[in-house]
Amino acid sequence: MNTVQPIRDREKIEAMKKILRASSLRNELLFVLGINTGLRISDLLAIQIGDVLKEQGAADRLELRERKTGKSRYIALNKKTRKLIERYIERERPGAISTDPLFLSQKGGGISRQHAYALLNDAARSVGIRERIGTHSLRKTFGYFAYKNGVDLSMIQKLLNHSSQAETLRYIGITQDEMDEVTLNLDL
Repeated sequence: MNTVQPIRDREKIEAMKKILRASSLRNELLFVLGINTGLRISDLLAIQIGDVLKEQGAADRLELRERKTGKSRYIALNKKTRKLIERYIERERPGAISTDPLFLSQKGGGISRQHAYALLNDAARSVGIRERIGTHSLRKTFGYFAYKNGVDLSMIQKLLNHSSQAETLRYIGITQDEMDEVTLNLDL
């Protein structure tokens, strides 16, 4: 299995959103939901309309059972993600029922992992990302930016359900050079 990388450049993330939005709000939502929740692609693709849409609008949190671990999780949805969910359902899925897949394919079922990979990889290449990018890059990007924004490593470890902090650092692509930079720049 080839290792993929997080997307480390915010400008490229924004550019990817625009490219994905141009093809459909579904594609943008898949990307945005992935990088803002840290969910595995199997869990993202299993989401149904009723999981994210309630009578009052988009749900504040997503409740799911992880496919890989079987554990129940509650994931808060930020304001931008909730607005995108509402806009997507209003514009592209107005007649959807609660048991319909959130990410519907043109053939009527949910989109496949392979299709999700192609969408994300094409968008990444379009914005000049040359590193290995895949569906797992969404989850890694979430962890990477949480870390860069100062979220405690133990919290990220818990959110990603990792067994050690070393595993989390490796997973999100924090390199020895970046760790060395901390001590070199401290200069007390």
